[in-house]
Amino acid sequence: MELRLGPGQEHDLTRAHELLGDHQPAAVIADKAYDADAFLARNQERQAEVVIPPLKVRNVQRHHDRRKYQQRNLIERFVNRLKHYHRIATRYEKTARNFLAFASLASTLVTLRVNVNTT
Repeated sequence: MELRLGPGQEHDLTRAHELLGDHQPAAVIADKAYDADAFLARNQERQAEVVIPPLKVRNVQRHHDRRKYQQRNLIERFVNRLKHYHRIATRYEKTARNFLAFASLASTLVTLRVNVNTT
């Protein structure tokens, strides 16, 4: 698992290349916000299957595997569990370093399914 931190007002797509880094995924599953020609081309160069629903404004609609796209729900549920940690939901930490450290700790606890009082 890898966490990257960026400003809240920044679009997710701006950090997508950084997040993928040197990884060679078999498939890239993302929501419609990642439906950009440059991002799609970069993943096709990596020979990764692109499982991103096309935007409705596209002239040519791409096919995406709906069954694989359902796996995105696992990440959405993971992020939801992270937000149960009050320090993450409200961003109490003043520095990015401290926030990322606590987000890493909370991610580990969620992954291990440790039940702690999150208030």
